[in-house]
Amino acid sequence: MTGFDTFFTIYIMFVSLLFGVVFGSFLNCVAYRLVRGENPFKGRSHCTSCGHTLGLLDLIPLFSYVILKGRCRYCKAKFSKRYFLTELFMGVVFATTVYKYGISLFTLQYIILFCILFLISLIDIETYEIPNVFLVLAIINWAVFLPFLDSPLFYISRGLKGAVAIGGGIFILSLIMDILLKKESMGGGDIKLFFVLGLYLGIPLGLLNLIISCFVGLFIIFIMKQNKIPFGPAISIATWITLICGSEIISWYLGLFL
Repeated sequence: MTGFDTFFTIYIMFVSLLFGVVFGSFLNCVAYRLVRGENPFKGRSHCTSCGHTLGLLDLIPLFSYVILKGRCRYCKAKFSKRYFLTELFMGVVFATTVYKYGISLFTLQYIILFCILFLISLIDIETYEIPNVFLVLAIINWAVFLPFLDSPLFYISRGLKGAVAIGGGIFILSLIMDILLKKESMGGGDIKLFFVLGLYLGIPLGLLNLIISCFVGLFIIFIMKQNKIPFGPAISIATWITLICGSEIISWYLGLFL
């Protein structure tokens, strides 16, 4: 953030962190219910083990997990660490996005995108599928902001070129790999997700996003110690990294040859 004093910047970052944590908690609930065919916006939250309705003290993002030591207050069943870690991660995502883009339309657009990617990741982890509805929402999010940006034609041209080049290139490459390996090399949902993200990133950042996604995917494989992993989370994390510091990474790399 530029143009603000240190105190105000810290305050905005802290508020952004809190909002991110709260949204992370809410989206965790939404993803959990969607995967199980439940209405994500109807009904009280409950323990997944004993079914007891959770109270206010059980639902404070981050703090409830720490205070209750990661267990249900009623049946003492352990909650997954994923909830705590993903809530904290979304707080960091919100804060870094605000720090990078300040109080702007880009900040709002990218925060909405990250929320969509967060849902995609959580669902992909459990089902190994990326629902098309979230890809459509991401496209709508990209399109809605275009009229309000400076030089919208530039962003339309850059986005369409990025989508076709990155999404189309990966699609062709996956077809070739499918033939050589005689099995599916990349899920269709992952290819469509790269296509959608190309709208936001364009070609240079889109290529960087692809490279970072592969590295993040390899890291996840190493951590989880299994050959098959959902690739959606890796793509989502890579997209966050790319939008926050992708331009700096590209400038640093090109600087090595100048």
